[in-house]
Amino acid sequence: MIRIGIVFLAVFLALMTGIGIWGMKKTKTLGDFFLGGRTLGPWVSAVAYGTSYFSAVIFIGFAGTQGWQFGLNSLWIALGNALIGAGAAWIVLARRTRRMTQNLDSMTMPEFLQERYGAKHLKPVAASIIFFFLLPYSASVFKGLGHLFEAVFGIPYDIALLIMIAFTGIYLILGGYFAIAITDFIQGIIMFAGAAVMILVISGKGGGIFEITAKAAEAYNIHIPPEARPSVLTIASLVFMTSFGTWGLPQMTQKFYAIKSEGVISKAAVVTTVFALMIGLAAYLTGAFSHVFFDLDTVPKTASGGVAYDTIIPSLLTGQLTGNLQLLLALILLLVLSASMSTLSSLVLVSSSAVAIDLYPSRVEAKTGKDRSVAMMRFLSAVFIVISYFISRFQISFIVYLMSLSWGVVSGAFAAPYILGLYSKRVTKQGAYAGLLTGMAVMIILFFVLGSRRSPLAASIAILVPFLVVPLVSAFTRPPEKELLDRAFQGV
Repeated sequence: MIRIGIVFLAVFLALMTGIGIWGMKKTKTLGDFFLGGRTLGPWVSAVAYGTSYFSAVIFIGFAGTQGWQFGLNSLWIALGNALIGAGAAWIVLARRTRRMTQNLDSMTMPEFLQERYGAKHLKPVAASIIFFFLLPYSASVFKGLGHLFEAVFGIPYDIALLIMIAFTGIYLILGGYFAIAITDFIQGIIMFAGAAVMILVISGKGGGIFEITAKAAEAYNIHIPPEARPSVLTIASLVFMTSFGTWGLPQMTQKFYAIKSEGVISKAAVVTTVFALMIGLAAYLTGAFSHVFFDLDTVPKTASGGVAYDTIIPSLLTGQLTGNLQLLLALILLLVLSASMSTLSSLVLVSSSAVAIDLYPSRVEAKTGKDRSVAMMRFLSAVFIVISYFISRFQISFIVYLMSLSWGVVSGAFAAPYILGLYSKRVTKQGAYAGLLTGMAVMIILFFVLGSRRSPLAASIAILVPFLVVPLVSAFTRPPEKELLDRAFQGV
């Protein structure tokens, strides 16, 4: 198994390196590095969106946690992610986002907010939120992948993290978004195939999809007493957070900036929905099926005796895919690796842009006129990867809770100012400021008041509250200048 894994990893690394070198030749300007020159077609754009959506967190943290705690009810998350987080996002946001960012000549979320509202201090505030709160998100992806490497290949956690740095850094730092998009497309094919194989093999081990589903429902009722089962509010808040919450994440909306034309949107919406449905169903079904293969005595435990949710899926895979099936286990590892690499690269690119594009005071040298932003982006991408490594190395908090806090803060801060700014001319810069700060504050406060176990509810509230605050503050403040609005909404 180790030999097979090493071969897979070597081939994968060689492929990523080659794409990075190829992408470097096509990356001449900042627009090339960050948006791929706005030349990407529907398939590449759609798969890039989908691969950025899902990472090791869904296959390890969420699938293990929600699959065990929620049982088959976790499939509502998969459905919401596909229909709302993927398909509806493209239909509602993509056309207006692409057109308005071109009108305003903006490449990032902070740049868009500053130009849309005529607020010169909004960009550094927004950029700071992105940089500091996406760090734990990135670290959580590193951590989840490190655990899987450790469980499957016996590779020490520290070494696994270093491998991730090499994989991510090589093709991202060299090739920028163009390399990310191409590698995302390849990784997406691997993810789709790996997810299909995983669910087919695991369900086959349980007697077929219908039989194992019935067994999983029966075992869940035995393992989880009624008083320990999640409420409808808990499930609904998790679906909302992971589905609608993506509409405010800069690493997701960036995909809309980079599409070649508006004609690709409808096709991209369909492709992304199908892709997300496959990945979500495979992950959460596998998590729910863990009730068939583990009981209360054999389910992985922590040192304190609680259920070790992060190790349920790795333990299930290594326990069931033995002998002749070890090749499939290596393929599934590559699936999770692909999911994580694409998410990491998007996070790193967006986070480094918060400094290189949004906070860097001067992109062009006065004497030579040379644009230094591409070099700055490459340097900061490397710095961000290293910082994420150290956070992961010292294992700060739990994988799901890290992601829930950062996801809630970033989406809570940006969703309302971004989405309302696309559709309403009445939103003011004061309203945008109020929404940005309210979303961030509500998430942080509720996270500590309600506790980490209820972080999805805290995130959902943090996302929703600014949709009330922004219009309320805007109603009592002066709207942006007509000239600015005419430019922003031209052709929209």
